[in-house]
Amino acid sequence: MDGVPLLLTSGLGGAWFDWAPTAGLLRDEYRVTVFDRPGLGLSPAGIARPTLRRDTATLEALAERAGQPVIVLAHSMAAFHAEALARVRPGLVRGMVLADPSCERDPRVTVRAASVLAPLAKATGVALSATRLAKVAGPCGRRMVLSRTSRRDEAVPDHVVRSVYGRGTVIGTVIAEELAYREMAADLARLRERRPFPPIPLVVVTALGDVESPDKKWEWSAGHARLAAMSPHGSHVELPDALHMVPLDRPDVIADAVTDLRRAEAEAGAVGPAKGAAVKGVTA
Repeated sequence: MDGVPLLLTSGLGGAWFDWAPTAGLLRDEYRVTVFDRPGLGLSPAGIARPTLRRDTATLEALAERAGQPVIVLAHSMAAFHAEALARVRPGLVRGMVLADPSCERDPRVTVRAASVLAPLAKATGVALSATRLAKVAGPCGRRMVLSRTSRRDEAVPDHVVRSVYGRGTVIGTVIAEELAYREMAADLARLRERRPFPPIPLVVVTALGDVESPDKKWEWSAGHARLAAMSPHGSHVELPDALHMVPLDRPDVIADAVTDLRRAEAEAGAVGPAKGAAVKGVTA
């Protein structure tokens, strides 16, 4: 199939159908690949535990299969992996959209416990499967999370959601990703010191509708503005009323961001590389 390849990656504990509304808007024009990390969705359990290195390598392998540089669309924690890929293998990435990305100002970790606790997370998933509690706890947990982060129903039928979140493997993987989160953020901070971010078109989308206080809103938006400033072709879009599940709730914004990337890519190619970081701010 012709078209620029898009690689879509979900946030912590997410599944492929979180991107369904966005993918539906993009498939006619682009080659869209949505995937689940090991142990999530319907993927088998991972051999290695979640780490920045493992999950960046997964993105790297998928990008290499595309046959040409990809545009990466990453939600929430997956922004860690997307940014790391751009820094480690810049030739594989032609542009990036970060949808309400995870952003830690001080990601230092004093004790690295994820490697020790990951087997316990896996064992929890196995135990829940053996007792059939996973079929109740998993979908219930998903509904609770979605009720706080989205204003719409699931993009797929209930039986599909149950088939994913009723798996003990998925529950164990979600716990393992939670345990790995701070360590991933710290590892990315160290990578930033060694590898520059390439001058690719970059759009960072900020959802503020579920951020409680004005101070928190400012801090969240400021962190995302810093991410947008990583590239001289970066832009920052604020959604004052949107909740965290931007790919599910606001696929129009993500699709527009991809269009903006393609326009920025064409302009950059016409005028040559830019100097400095001139970040555009937009409120939608």
